[in-house]
Amino acid sequence: MFSDFVATRADAAERSLRFGHLTGSAWLVDGGGTRVLLTHHRKLDRWLQLGGHADGDVDLARVALREAEEESGLSGLVAEAEIFDLDRHEIPARGSEAAHWHYDVRYVVRATAGEAFVVSDESHALAWCDIAALAADETADESLRRMARKWLAR
Repeated sequence: MFSDFVATRADAAERSLRFGHLTGSAWLVDGGGTRVLLTHHRKLDRWLQLGGHADGDVDLARVALREAEEESGLSGLVAEAEIFDLDRHEIPARGSEAAHWHYDVRYVVRATAGEAFVVSDESHALAWCDIAALAADETADESLRRMARKWLAR
């Protein structure tokens, strides 16, 4: 699914690609590796990992790091080079924007210089969440639970 999409679309990282496009997300963990920073996303109105549109940047690790910095206000973040998780999810229609797919490439990002975040305009709230509790929370988004289980299995 991902490889076919990326291999056949030179514009896969462009938001203007109406049916779907690449995004980069951050599994942003605290210094001890026991908590993850989640956003209560303003547009989607649910708790998710930080991340966003590539806007033409095919270096999705860089996209994940940039989005994590912008959405959390944290500095000193470090992204791991390897892909941590892949996800495809549908974004519902909103205003003049039609429903479309996000082909989300997710990276581990570590907080190395403090954990005092600042809530951006893209979020209702941010919160550090215990990863083990998230993995067990049947009400949480399934992709968050999957990433929590992957993290705990490392």
